[in-house]
Amino acid sequence: MDWRLLLPRPLRTLPADLGAVLVLVVLTVAAATIPVIKGTPIRIILGLPYLLFIPGYALVAALFPEAAERSTRMDDNETEIESGIDGIERVALSFGLSIAVVPLIGLLLNFTPWGMRLIPIVAIVSAFTVILTFVASRRRQALNETDRFVVPYERWITDAKAELFAPDSRADAALNVLLVVSILLAAGSTGYAIFVPPPGEQFSELYLLTEDESGDLVADEYPTEFIRGEAKPLHIGIGNHEGREVQYTVVAQLHRVERQNNATVVRERTELHRYTQTVGANSTWSTKTTVSPSMTGDRLRLTYLLYKGSAPENPTIDNAYRENHLWVNVSAPQ
Repeated sequence: MDWRLLLPRPLRTLPADLGAVLVLVVLTVAAATIPVIKGTPIRIILGLPYLLFIPGYALVAALFPEAAERSTRMDDNETEIESGIDGIERVALSFGLSIAVVPLIGLLLNFTPWGMRLIPIVAIVSAFTVILTFVASRRRQALNETDRFVVPYERWITDAKAELFAPDSRADAALNVLLVVSILLAAGSTGYAIFVPPPGEQFSELYLLTEDESGDLVADEYPTEFIRGEAKPLHIGIGNHEGREVQYTVVAQLHRVERQNNATVVRERTELHRYTQTVGANSTWSTKTTVSPSMTGDRLRLTYLLYKGSAPENPTIDNAYRENHLWVNVSAPQ
């Protein structure tokens, strides 16, 4: 039994190239939505032709269903040759139209309630491509069989087999072997570059945040005026971009400093808090803390020191991995 008989007639009669378009659309939608796959390089491999070639190819196929050259029978039994577009022109137009159509779809989505997000873009581009694919199929079927555009993949396969396995000479055989090895090396290098990308810059972030009137965390309106013993809230955040899980230590200190010889010298320091937290790779962590200064003075430096691992016995700005600080004034209670 032919398995194709189980498919609906519009799918059974699809030309091979248009069927390949539908298969790629389905695979790309799956790669963009299935949680197990969407974070892997498979989405990139499928997404590039999906965005840069397939929509334009479906549009070109719908606009030009005929072969590059086709014959038309005239009333006086004369034959006129009409030129369409050849394979190279079809490929070039497919890339060009894809690059024009996909950004236009994204621009239109930006003015809708769905916005320019992954799922709406995938849905609209897929619907656009599928509709044009079936339009192209219907237009091809309306032509005589000899006039339809056909991808000669069977001839390509036959010619490739004859060239590879039945060369005319030993020189041709050697060139064929060299060609196959070159293709395998190029494919292997490309695959390695996609699946094993070089490590990017590795770093960690330390940031201080406050809550605005709506309860959102912002890097603004920091508390700067304190009364000794008074507690004010502050949020501490760590961003881990090290590519691995890291244990961090945060040390909060209050410094009394002065300028000497164009350098800042710490005259007195008090430790306020110390936190130890493990943060996963490419993750962030934040916590709400309170600042309650125990010394008084103007231009005191509220300093947060970040260490990977444990903090040293004498934490300072010089031995910290990251540092962040605020200048505060602390007055004595009335």
